[in-house]
Amino acid sequence: MNRDVNVLVLTGYGLNCDHETVYAFEQAGATARRVHINALIDGSERLDEFRIMVFIGGFSWGDDHGAGVIQAVRLKHTIGDRILDFIDRGNLVLGICNGFQTLVNLGLLPGVDGDYTTRSVALIHNDCGNFRDDWVHLRVNPASPCVFTRGMDRLYLPVRHGEGKFFADGPVLERLIQNRQVVMQYITPEGAAAEGRFPDNPNGAMADIAGICDATGRVFGLMPHPEAYNDPTNHPTWTRNKVDLPKHRRMPAPGVQLLKNGVDFIRGA
Repeated sequence: MNRDVNVLVLTGYGLNCDHETVYAFEQAGATARRVHINALIDGSERLDEFRIMVFIGGFSWGDDHGAGVIQAVRLKHTIGDRILDFIDRGNLVLGICNGFQTLVNLGLLPGVDGDYTTRSVALIHNDCGNFRDDWVHLRVNPASPCVFTRGMDRLYLPVRHGEGKFFADGPVLERLIQNRQVVMQYITPEGAAAEGRFPDNPNGAMADIAGICDATGRVFGLMPHPEAYNDPTNHPTWTRNKVDLPKHRRMPAPGVQLLKNGVDFIRGA
């Protein structure tokens, strides 16, 4: 298999989804490597060696000052310019759960009018008041420019977060909707809008938003964990449904397919 797409999986200081993220990207046909945040800051690892940068899930710095806040501050004031240059050169940035929170705090999302430095949306504490570890149904916006979700319409993915409620002022939210930057929304098992109802919307997110992208579709953040659905046996009911594993493993698992879309985009660029 051609493994010419190099993926940087950022790790360190409380982040804990690095190994499964590397595995899922390798399943998607990329060459993925775990890189500690300090290695980027001190220059021993260079961003220009990679085409996809992934901000992974976990609890960076223990979420002591809010989820993703300290990681965002540290990166912004050390390699912020390099990250902006990385995006400007046509590369991809993916933020999963805590990584999504970091991208929002950095201002890389939503990136309205090409502004990747101003924080204009937030991910705040779940309305239910506790940490949610569950699976959710998602509708994918077919009009979104997001390169990771091309050809997808619905997904079923796990969530595990305490601060996943998407929040934005009315004008900002309306602009994201109009710009088709809302990529994923929580829905019911039957496919209807969750309309904020728990547990279909696990955190109370405004407009049921589970993920957004920038206007180019190359910077994408989502609360669900695609890397955690990398095999049919990850599905919570696979034994009860008597899944034919050999058959299902002939095609990428849904989470892997999302990552593969990004890999294929870079390979075809």
